[in-house]
Amino acid sequence: MTNKHSEIQSLDVIFDRMVEVMDHSKKDIFIISEQSRQSFEEMKVELEIIRGNIETVIIEGDMLEAKSKLSRNRLAEVSKNFDSYDEPQVRQAYETANEIQINLLIKRSEERQLRLRRDELERRLQGLLEMIERADHLVNQVNIVMNYLTSDLKNVGAALENAKIKQDFTLKIIEAQEEERKRLSREIHDGPAQMLANVLLRTDLINLTYQQRGGDEAMKEIIDLKTMVRNALSEVRRIIYDLRPMALDDLGLIPTLRKYITTIEEYNPKGKIDFQTFGEEKRLETNFEVAIFRIVQECLTNGTKHGKFTEATVKVEWLKQKINIIVKDNGAGFDPEVAKEKSFGLIGMKERVDLLEGTMKIISSPGKGTTILFSIPLNEE
Repeated sequence: MTNKHSEIQSLDVIFDRMVEVMDHSKKDIFIISEQSRQSFEEMKVELEIIRGNIETVIIEGDMLEAKSKLSRNRLAEVSKNFDSYDEPQVRQAYETANEIQINLLIKRSEERQLRLRRDELERRLQGLLEMIERADHLVNQVNIVMNYLTSDLKNVGAALENAKIKQDFTLKIIEAQEEERKRLSREIHDGPAQMLANVLLRTDLINLTYQQRGGDEAMKEIIDLKTMVRNALSEVRRIIYDLRPMALDDLGLIPTLRKYITTIEEYNPKGKIDFQTFGEEKRLETNFEVAIFRIVQECLTNGTKHGKFTEATVKVEWLKQKINIIVKDNGAGFDPEVAKEKSFGLIGMKERVDLLEGTMKIISSPGKGTTILFSIPLNEE
């Protein structure tokens, strides 16, 4: 008995050490990722400055090119009519042409060096971006493993019949949480965070523009900056709305869906969505309304992101004992049998429908759009 207890303690020590090492590794990866992000942003600022310098050097080079042409014409005229000009005039024409030509060569050489530096920065930025993405992926994987290792599986033991189901269930929950966090992280990084980083970049450019081109050009940059900040605010509001639309609690399912579809059309003007509802609308339990809203949201998100539809239809039919929902689009379509095991979105929709004791049917094929039908039974009480 004592030996068994000692073995358990040893395993606990090994387990704790393993979790500690993984936690330190995650922090190290995060530090590397943040340092890479900082270098990425600094290089972006330098790249924009170099691009501005290239533009300036090209303009100056073109001006010197024009002056060089005039000076060569002048030199040719002096050489042709040598007897008509005295020695100082001939020397002046030669020296002027020679000086302009040297300045032109220097300017063209400067342009080549700037272009080489620009190309190098662009390659390094691409490498840093790939490193950041790999680091984010590693952190996400470590989070999944650590959460699984440190989760208290006993809390869900009563609801599961065996250890295999317990493991699959727990991993699915953790993966869902991490996937949602990853989605939000990407949306914030690609949206507001990127815009705010661009705001910092534009402030440096405004200062540079003011120094090189004057107040009028700088004011144009400030106006563009104001537009960028307004877009960032709009993007933050969209993310908040996607997390939990306030109208769902206040107005109910149908008004919220109508508002959400309008929002999608604003962000995706190429995709038109026809929303129709039939029968007497009802207020449902909160979990029903949230689940149905999320199902329709996932359908339209997939259709917009993957299907690239230009036209879609959402129909909601209210019956006495159930609610039928049809979401149809003319997008790229897919093979449901192939996507069934790989699409996290489809799995999530199926699970929501199952929780509501409903049915779900997918009709789709590559190049022929997608139709998804849901039927959710209603509790009359």
